[in-house]
Amino acid sequence: MAQPQPSGPVALPLRSWQRAALSAYCSTNPRDFLVTATPGSGKTAFALAVAALLRRRRVVDRVVVVCPTDHLRTQWADTAARAGLALDAALSNAVGPVRPDLDGYVTTYAQVAAKPALHAARAAARRTLVVLDEVHHAGDGLSWGEAVAIAFERAHRRLSLTGTPFRTRPDERIPFVRYDEQPDGGYRSRADFSYGYREALRDSVVRPVVFAAYTGTSRWRNSAGHVIAASLSGQQTRRAEATAWRTALDPRGKWVPHVLAAMDDRISHLRAAGMSDAAGLVLASDQDDARAYAELVEQVTGHRAALIVSDDPAASARIAEFAQGRDRMAVCVRMVSEGVDIPRAACLAWMTSYRTPLFFAQGVGRVVRARAMEETATVFLPAVRPLLALAAELENDRDHVIPPPAASPEDDLLDVVRPDPTPGEPDTVEIVDSDAAFAHILHAGRAVVAEPVPVSADDEEFLGLPGILSPEQTAALLARRDASVRRRVTSSTASAPSAETAAWRAGAALRADVNRLVGVAAAREGRPHAAVHAEVRRAVPGPPSAAAPLDVLERRRDHLMRVLGTG
Repeated sequence: MAQPQPSGPVALPLRSWQRAALSAYCSTNPRDFLVTATPGSGKTAFALAVAALLRRRRVVDRVVVVCPTDHLRTQWADTAARAGLALDAALSNAVGPVRPDLDGYVTTYAQVAAKPALHAARAAARRTLVVLDEVHHAGDGLSWGEAVAIAFERAHRRLSLTGTPFRTRPDERIPFVRYDEQPDGGYRSRADFSYGYREALRDSVVRPVVFAAYTGTSRWRNSAGHVIAASLSGQQTRRAEATAWRTALDPRGKWVPHVLAAMDDRISHLRAAGMSDAAGLVLASDQDDARAYAELVEQVTGHRAALIVSDDPAASARIAEFAQGRDRMAVCVRMVSEGVDIPRAACLAWMTSYRTPLFFAQGVGRVVRARAMEETATVFLPAVRPLLALAAELENDRDHVIPPPAASPEDDLLDVVRPDPTPGEPDTVEIVDSDAAFAHILHAGRAVVAEPVPVSADDEEFLGLPGILSPEQTAALLARRDASVRRRVTSSTASAPSAETAAWRAGAALRADVNRLVGVAAAREGRPHAAVHAEVRRAVPGPPSAAAPLDVLERRRDHLMRVLGTG
């Protein structure tokens, strides 16, 4: 049955889901309306269509948009102008009234929290539509939620937008949002209109995504002086997994440059295959890591990376320059996690410890905005269970719309079990080293590892197009390319090891020697290993071998060799 269409033209061309949402809005004529639409699908255009329609019908006299960042203020105002609405993107809290020749203004949640009474006066002075962009930000702190409630309680209409359903604690309710109580506690937002990744992919609004997971071994020294090695994808406690993840993301290790080189290789392939301006985004946890990652990008790829951090006054200009330019990569902190429109970005390196479903969806949303049918997105991420579980949800939606060829029954199921932490595990760690290796791609909720499946050179053209290559072929191709990436990283980052790394490697070799000689002595004398270790410690005093310095380890090795008659 045909959907009812709102009367009157809209200034911006609308997609089918936006027209359906606009019809739903018009049919209910609500004071409050929440739209949940997958990142990259066009929430801004929908909201402005509502605003233009209400202004044209004289339902409201003013439009106020509240968004997370200053950069998005400009983006909203520019898009509003194309919809026939004049919004002030620079109105500050120091100015009282809104200019009478404008339709309204764009502000941020921080500005509203700073002076809620001012915004309340503006919203009450005329019949106002308030658009709360990424409304979950109103829950970033109790003060922000309270400020939004105070500022817009008397607004004539309120339209809330978010990229994915969000949850809040029982004591943190975001204003103007309806909730459903969850069986396990907390509340989940209830949308008046929803448009998910699956629907957007079906409508060719977003690109299909391939998730490439990278494992590796992380090494760190705990507070007891013990050097611990753990795989990112191994079965371990939550704390060990988190430490291995944090160690892998350290720019001094080998995991980061390896994955950067893999993403650069993918960008080169996309550009050669016809996406001439393809680019990648690197999401960092903080500004120190971001700067270090930017240096690694230049070292590994030979190309400078755009550095976009929230504290930079020129951040908005840098985003616009990168969006319109041809730089291959941008390293970002917070500035491009949501709302920012960079359609040429088709690759994402997840080099942050953030792991919430909302942030993950927003981050992936930066590289899925579709421009052409043949464009695809690739997300490079650590092979840790929290991220693999989040990626599997999006990947299952993708395969529901674009089913890949069937996977073999021997594929290992994606393990998302989180074992309990080990009591008493030390908190203080000192990062030592890390390395990286391609682990698998995701397919139908499974981790598909590389098998010896024939893949021709021509197949590379289709890498990342779900349904063209089988999961095994895609994994095999990525694994094969990973070998060349490894050689490239080794040559580009070749240098003398740091004193810390050299000392660790020397210590590891000495500990192995001591343990081997203890084993020989224990077998010869028929005694437990622990008894021999205790005897060696009495002969050569000092901490246990796992925490002993190099000189103590050398003396213990020499002592054992003399006892065994091999020295």
